[in-house]
Amino acid sequence: MSSVANRLARLATGTHAAIYRLSRGKVFGTMGGQQLCLLTTTGRRSGKPRTTPLTCFPHDDGLVVVASNGGSDRYPAWYHNLTAHPQVTVQLGADVRTMTARTATPEERAEIWPRVVARAKNFAGYEKKTSRVIPLVVLTPS
Repeated sequence: MSSVANRLARLATGTHAAIYRLSRGKVFGTMGGQQLCLLTTTGRRSGKPRTTPLTCFPHDDGLVVVASNGGSDRYPAWYHNLTAHPQVTVQLGADVRTMTARTATPEERAEIWPRVVARAKNFAGYEKKTSRVIPLVVLTPS
């Protein structure tokens, strides 16, 4: 992605997150019928908070998010951040919680992935675009 495209993407993400926060998830809380959350990680190099709006799925007493990066062969930056610093903050609507992030085991992924794809078909397309196994991230209350 070019530097202009990167800046535009960061601006769009920041704007989305700001509106979501101000509206407590009433605006930009869903997209395409899917529930969105704000995932705030700690930058693995900068140590600064980084917030990303993501589709999320209920899982046990927590959530699952998908590190698809739109089907790119590269992992999203937020995924690298949470593997380095697994303590994250998640806002789901008005609810803000500290959670612990971990990559689903292959067995968990085999169980969860079909449910994700059944609810959000775009992830099946992303899986076809990339040569990597798209990680599922399990977020559990801390």
